[in-house]
Amino acid sequence: MELLAIGEVAARSGLAHSALRHYEAEGLISAERTPGGARRYRRSVLRRLAFVRAAQNVGLSLPEIRAALASLPDGRTPSARDWERLSRDWRDRLDAQIAALEQLRDGLTSCIGCGCLSLGSCALSNPGDVAGREGPGARRLSPLLRRLPPAGRAALPAAPRAPEAGRR
Repeated sequence: MELLAIGEVAARSGLAHSALRHYEAEGLISAERTPGGARRYRRSVLRRLAFVRAAQNVGLSLPEIRAALASLPDGRTPSARDWERLSRDWRDRLDAQIAALEQLRDGLTSCIGCGCLSLGSCALSNPGDVAGREGPGARRLSPLLRRLPPAGRAALPAAPRAPEAGRR
């Protein structure tokens, strides 16, 4: 059985080393350790990582992805039928997201095209700032499109951190 170093998996998957370590900590993938403590991954991890990326693009959370991966067989490489079974349930979710995006697309020109500078004073979309009384966030967007970042995480990507000592 061929084992791949973390750098090889990162290069093949297009993911950063830190993402691989995070996915391992989350139980989405697993690695074996060399006597020196270096991570070594089975080649099949590449398929799991492709699945994780596809599931994230659908909007699944890491716990949802973990549950889906837990339903896969341990003793063999997942088949096309296994992947089809898992992704079948995503169709309704994707259809809802597509509908929400179409609604957003169709509504953008009426708001952005009006030329006003503030939704607080917009007589068309938000007269008297009534949306502000409805709660935080973009109230006119479909709930599918206004997901808030997880608690404690900024909406924008964090600045890169310096590597920790001893980590590669």
